[in-house]
Amino acid sequence: MFDLPYWSDLDVRHCIDVMHVEKNVCDSVIGMLLNIQGKMKDGFNTCQYLVEMSIRSQLHPRSDGKKIYLPPACHTLFRKEKISFYQCLCWVKVSQGYSSNIKSLVQLKDLKLVSLKSHDCHILMQQLLVKAIQELLPKKVRLAITQLWLFFFNAICSKVLDPVKLDELENEAVIILCQLEMYFPPTFFDIMVHLIIYLVREIKCCGPIYLRWMYPVKRYMKILKGYTKNLHCPEESIVERYIAEEAIEFYSEYIKEAKHVGFLESRHDERVRGKDSREIQVITLSVKELQQALLYVLNNSNEVLPYILCHEGLVKESNPEMSKNGVLKSITRLSYIGLKI
Repeated sequence: MFDLPYWSDLDVRHCIDVMHVEKNVCDSVIGMLLNIQGKMKDGFNTCQYLVEMSIRSQLHPRSDGKKIYLPPACHTLFRKEKISFYQCLCWVKVSQGYSSNIKSLVQLKDLKLVSLKSHDCHILMQQLLVKAIQELLPKKVRLAITQLWLFFFNAICSKVLDPVKLDELENEAVIILCQLEMYFPPTFFDIMVHLIIYLVREIKCCGPIYLRWMYPVKRYMKILKGYTKNLHCPEESIVERYIAEEAIEFYSEYIKEAKHVGFLESRHDERVRGKDSREIQVITLSVKELQQALLYVLNNSNEVLPYILCHEGLVKESNPEMSKNGVLKSITRLSYIGLKI
């Protein structure tokens, strides 16, 4: 590339896509913490590499002549901790359209996360995984990962950025990577992790990240893949279905109460009144249940509390030997009388 006459004068020679950097870093961290096959970076070869470098002697492999034992690192999660981690993700419930169904990505039987898309990694990395590892890892490791996910990536992905704080953010990225280098093995730091250092510099040159990342392109590519019905002629198939959809939407403007093509129907009819996907079940309360509900509201209302305390004082003055259950029954009887009135 440097043979090109204009290449050396470019301020941004490689526009780094934050979406793929974020996804690859998330896959590396999850694969290392959970020891997922194919993504783990803390195996026997890594320990042998530490032996060759003569560093971290406490993590060198040990052998008794029959088996080789790999000592656990500070970021190693045991089976019970992994189960707790996956169960935490299974309990997550988010709003419609916020992200994928996180529960469907978790396989508790095999202890795996499957079919992670780019946006799923974005949500997991910046919001969910910090809560999942809150009580599983040592404090120093947890703080380093939290600073990378919450502080750095949340800051650079925001729509409003303060140019004065960009230099501080760039220095913080270097400090975070140095902290991770203290706890994670050298094999964790591949080219994708190294690209984190240059993200703030590209923000200074090109502006906010949300204006140039690949999420809108990926979403539209999914729409175009849905248009492709003839695999022998994909371009013609996309053009034909696109023109058909445009024509239908144009004609639908002249038809009253027509539904637009390609848009999901809202589950809410109005601002307050909603329409759920399940059937509506009307429950009629009995008189006794209704009185119990009203009695609970009265006994837990700040407006009624002074009258209850006044009645309790009068009952104790007139009957000093009355037990607490008797006082409560007296208050309950008074409340029932008030309900009848």
